[in-house]
Amino acid sequence: MRQIPVDTSNATVMVAKAPQPKVKDRRTGEIATDKDGVTLMVVEVMFSTPDEVEILKLTVPQPGVSEDLTMGTPVALTGLVASAWENEFNGQKKHGIAFRAVAVTSLAAGASSSKAA
Repeated sequence: MRQIPVDTSNATVMVAKAPQPKVKDRRTGEIATDKDGVTLMVVEVMFSTPDEVEILKLTVPQPGVSEDLTMGTPVALTGLVASAWENEFNGQKKHGIAFRAVAVTSLAAGASSSKAA
């Protein structure tokens, strides 16, 4: 599947929903992992450019997710790519765009760590 890099340089990005483990099978509750066995997380972000605002669901390996990401936390996205997908569910074709990032890093981390000092 072809991956298309997403330019985030002109975007403001903040957490829309706290990270959750990605579920591979809703019937069994099995959590999704990558090929190396690393747990995958879903992070919903508000992706705002001068022209539009969208909520994106990103798949991110657990080690790439900053701690304490809560709604409204400004974040940086590392290695964001988009991939088109198509599947057939119960005889109906469905399609969409999946977003994956290497990391979602809090831009408020420096402020919270200086408060602790």
